[in-house]
Amino acid sequence: MTNQSSHGVYGFRFSEPDRLPLFNLFAVGHELVTDSSYHWNGMERTDGPLLLFQYTMNGAGMFDTGQESLRIGSGRAFLAEIPSRHRYYHPGGSVPWEFLFLLFRPQPLLPLWEEIKAKLGPAPLIDPGSTPIRILRDIAREAHLGRIADPYIASSLLYQFMMELGRLSLNSPRTESEWPAAVRDSVKFIKAHYNSMIGQEQLAEKMGLSKFHLLRTFSKYVGVTPNEYVNRVRIEHAVELLRTTDWSIEAIAVQVGYSSGSYFIKVFQKLTGQTPGSFRSGSGSLNYSRLFFD
Repeated sequence: MTNQSSHGVYGFRFSEPDRLPLFNLFAVGHELVTDSSYHWNGMERTDGPLLLFQYTMNGAGMFDTGQESLRIGSGRAFLAEIPSRHRYYHPGGSVPWEFLFLLFRPQPLLPLWEEIKAKLGPAPLIDPGSTPIRILRDIAREAHLGRIADPYIASSLLYQFMMELGRLSLNSPRTESEWPAAVRDSVKFIKAHYNSMIGQEQLAEKMGLSKFHLLRTFSKYVGVTPNEYVNRVRIEHAVELLRTTDWSIEAIAVQVGYSSGSYFIKVFQKLTGQTPGSFRSGSGSLNYSRLFFD
């Protein structure tokens, strides 16, 4: 358990001009509660509207959603809107409940919050070493040290937390080391043969998988279908050729694997927002060295 000297609840009431899209951090806390006198009812609080993210470090508490009662043990969080029909409390007994929490105003974060909650659920398990929890610890520490001194610092820290929580909610590992071997091998094969591949059936056969299984697994971990991934790899190489050669659009299309210049132009424009010609000339756009796709 961490040093109790770091425990505390810190509130922020900065003057934030309404016209500025700052994220309004209301309070952050690192608490250690020891008995059932700790109890909050989401319909009785008077400090809303607020959004609450609370994460258990040690021990356990209870979170009642109105439909079910959930034990919020170590490594588990809960997300709640204030006001709403919920309760959270220490269940009694001798085991302390140690947790971190953030309270912040809903606007302009409510759409992202609702998306995250829809994907993670109201009480997700989150690895204590994950980036959102690391940032949560950092916010609590910075508050304890008195370093959250203006609304811009507060907004920046809250933004970082919500963006990383959003990334976590994607439910698909984004680094290749976390992918199954078949997915890693598929990506490696695509990168080596992007200019000669024909379709997903051939890739599935090469990997020894059914087309359905390949589509489902590849999309889950990479975030796009194999065909979409092939197009992204091809366009990345086309960008390099447009920058470094004077080849015709038709020649570049053939070089990266397209059978016609017209289809290449269609795919290029869909992924970049420009035609290959306007990209090469730099007319009305930045002169990119490279384009990245999610």
